Amino acid sequence: MRRIAWMAAVGFAFSLAFCCALSAPVFGQAADSDPATKEDVVAYLHTMRSHDMFEKMMEIQSQSIQKVLYDQVRQDKGEIPADFQARMKKSMDGLVKGMPADEIIDAMIPSYQKHFTRGDIQAMNAFYSSAVGQKVLQELPEVTQEGMQAALPIISKYLTDWKERMEREMKDLEKSSTKTAPEGVVKE
Repeated sequence: MRRIAWMAAVGFAFSLAFCCALSAPVFGQAADSDPATKEDVVAYLHTMRSHDMFEKMMEIQSQSIQKVLYDQVRQDKGEIPADFQARMKKSMDGLVKGMPADEIIDAMIPSYQKHFTRGDIQAMNAFYSSAVGQKVLQELPEVTQEGMQAALPIISKYLTDWKERMEREMKDLEKSSTKTAPEGVVKE
């Protein structure tokens, strides 16, 4: 069950990082060196509809996590308890609704200020206010969901392979540390 929670956390972190990376294109005005103010960033995040996007991403991620958990329980136990899906949906809905989105978004503001100038933020605001920018915002959650669905088997296989390598390495480490010391050497 720890593996399931770990995969869910990795999936959520990956999704959040992916969303954040796509929501901040790097095409600002390099000549402008004035630092972005908190108000600049708040205006940008408002243009981005970051709160709504965050909630959509959480819902999408919730669906992915539910599928991973469902598949894992079926693989581990061979059958799914009758009330599994209802319980899982209730649990994931609680996770999504209880997530402090505003606090998380507020916590990100200093990072935007650190990496983007006022001109950068204004240029991004201009883009996301445009018709194409609004289309990006509209389509990004679905694009991300489809991308995650395509990437999930790859990530899952990679994590499974990595876990197996780590388990072998730990066994090798245990074997090498339990070998007896050469004659005349006292083990501490």
